[in-house]
Amino acid sequence: MTLKVNRRTKIVATIGPASESDDMIAKLIAAGVNVFRLNFSHGTAEQHATVARRVRKQAAIAGRYVGILADLQGPKIRIAGFRDGPIKLAPGDRLCLDLSLGPDDGDAHSVGVDYPALCESVGPGDTLLLDDGRLRLRVDDVGEHTVETTVLVGGKLASRKGINRLGGGLAAPALTAKDMADIDDLAHVAPDFVAVSFVSSAEDIEQTRDLLREAGLQSAIIAKIERAEVVANEEVLDGIIQASMGVMVARGDLGVEVGDAQLIGIQKSLIAKARKSDRVVITATQMMESMIDSPMPTRAEVFDVANAVLDGTDAVMLSAETAVGSYPVEVVSAMADAARGAEQQAVARTSRYRVERQFSTAQETIAMSAIYAANHYPNVRGIASLTESGNTPLRMSRLSSGLPIFGLSNNAETLQRLCLCRGVIPLYFDADAFEHEEVESRAIEFLKDGGYLLKGDSILLTKGTVMGQAGTTNIIKILPVP
Repeated sequence: MTLKVNRRTKIVATIGPASESDDMIAKLIAAGVNVFRLNFSHGTAEQHATVARRVRKQAAIAGRYVGILADLQGPKIRIAGFRDGPIKLAPGDRLCLDLSLGPDDGDAHSVGVDYPALCESVGPGDTLLLDDGRLRLRVDDVGEHTVETTVLVGGKLASRKGINRLGGGLAAPALTAKDMADIDDLAHVAPDFVAVSFVSSAEDIEQTRDLLREAGLQSAIIAKIERAEVVANEEVLDGIIQASMGVMVARGDLGVEVGDAQLIGIQKSLIAKARKSDRVVITATQMMESMIDSPMPTRAEVFDVANAVLDGTDAVMLSAETAVGSYPVEVVSAMADAARGAEQQAVARTSRYRVERQFSTAQETIAMSAIYAANHYPNVRGIASLTESGNTPLRMSRLSSGLPIFGLSNNAETLQRLCLCRGVIPLYFDADAFEHEEVESRAIEFLKDGGYLLKGDSILLTKGTVMGQAGTTNIIKILPVP
């Protein structure tokens, strides 16, 4: 018998026309998807609910815990439409952004914008970015209802493409009327995670949490970091991180606003901040974009995934690659291979944080002690955490280690949330079914039968004196595997 080799970094895959069938969802789970993303920028709540049911059905068939992430659309600021279809802009051309134009009255000289505050938000000399930065405009003059610009970088411009200001500053409320309506309908989806787009403050997260509670949901909230002004304000950023279960480094709009040259440092900083704050972090956008049309990734894409893994990201995310791409299964397999390769490096298996930090609770002390002990006692093959809330294995996963963390619980909601935590394998184990003195031996037997342990190994086990009560973990043991 050989031990199972588990990938520590989780994979989030977006579902779309290329991946929404039962058969394809089953294949993607087998290839390594841990969480499926439902993009609420497209489709109806009813369609998303249907897909969510398929995910849960296929996860049950596979005997795996697979999470569902509902990604709210948010206030994407866009130009309006063109009367005769897409236009071509060349450097030096003039384009007027006119708030008084109708939704489909644009032409090669002017186009409407769905952002009433545009004229108060920009000034002469600003750079505006259209279509995720593919086109650039210089602001020359601002009137009461118009912004006169000169094209710096041209190209084809279609209707309703996004508009950003270099350096940020175009900000609308994070939750739109559509988002609020979608939250009302989320009970039919029952997502494990809800991602909030264009977050600007901790209040956006609290508002989302209140709306979710009103809808009867306790979904964990992921804050998408994609505004330049947020990453420029450490106090605001820290508040958002603390208010959320985790953050997403949404490199599309964020990269447009801060510039690609600054993005890599911001990504590394966000990953480190999230881990130090006991929050999860997802790295997203264009990670393997060439595989929308190609069965193989570029070397640069493999390196991009590997670097995020080495920095400690909990998860890497696929968007169009699995939603509309031609090779959804192949791209998940390629991403899993890249992550596993990076995880074999020593830097990805070494504890780096909290050497000088004081712990605030017995639970945190046990979690950190378990990882330290496991990393320094070669006979240990993993850490088993009997958990009610999932907080202990989450805290363990904030420190780097090459060993699996088995989150053992009979709480389905806890196990679903652990799908997103790096290095944590969520497993259903009902400690209440056994006598108190039998729980440890039964847990070892359970992991041994599952192929996670071999005779002669040792396992670190954490639990609370009071079983079945959240926040009581205060015991750590090193147990032999008979």
